Amino acid sequence: MEIGSIDELQNALKGRFYIADRGLATAAYLALKLERPLFLEGEPGVGKTEIAKTLAELLQTDLIRLQCYEGLDINHAVYEWNYTRQMLHIRLLESRGEKATEGELFGADYLLKRPLLQAIEESRTRRPVLLIDEIDRSDEEFEAFLLEILSDFQVTIPEIGTMKARHKPVVVLTSNRTREVHDALKRRCLYYWIDYPTFEKEYDIVRAKVPHAPEMLARQVTAFIQELREADLYKIPGVAETLDWTAALVALDQQALSVDVVNDTLGVILKYQDDIERISGETARLMLERVKANAA
Repeated sequence: MEIGSIDELQNALKGRFYIADRGLATAAYLALKLERPLFLEGEPGVGKTEIAKTLAELLQTDLIRLQCYEGLDINHAVYEWNYTRQMLHIRLLESRGEKATEGELFGADYLLKRPLLQAIEESRTRRPVLLIDEIDRSDEEFEAFLLEILSDFQVTIPEIGTMKARHKPVVVLTSNRTREVHDALKRRCLYYWIDYPTFEKEYDIVRAKVPHAPEMLARQVTAFIQELREADLYKIPGVAETLDWTAALVALDQQALSVDVVNDTLGVILKYQDDIERISGETARLMLERVKANAA
């Protein structure tokens, strides 16, 4: 699908139930047109990963995801050799009185392609969406290696040769800002901070993602989550938790919030016991009263 304007992209995302504000739609549009990586920062659950998934659907291409973590290295991000299969091949040849050659053991059949190499190989025919998720969880050494990949989109495998992308992948990097990402990586990207949504935007997201939710329930859930984000919590709920809570309440056949229902289902939106204890009971009752008063 060809995207001709920012408005067209914004409407196309909305048609796939992703509500993007003008700033995010602009950043995504420029990333597509300029073939630059899109670097998204924000709190967990605000839609950073989801936009990469939605772009892949919109562009009718594959989503290739690299989930970052501490200790991530080239073997898990780019490629490694299938040592088990190599050993089996060696033993099979030995049983026949033959010897394996290096060319046999280090060919494409024994190569395990990890996300970065998959994206380069896929982009020989079309542009996949490469999602590098939570880059802030990886080590700085891997970040430096990634910088080289994003510069040339090529990988050299000594035993095989250099593999280079023909079409630059659509790259989306996300960060929860658990640490600062190096400026050198950011400078290669278009940057956008995704904040918690306003009530109106979050309500639109709830209606789009959980369309069978009663209108009153959707409004009250959205307003309650907005109240929660003003509380002193260890982990503030994101949009993902808003959607999970709405879906859970619909599954419980609720038409509106009540104190009992809120207390019974706090574990859907709060993931730490200290936060649950802080909100449950009288605090939940007072918050719900404010929600209902504002809705009146």
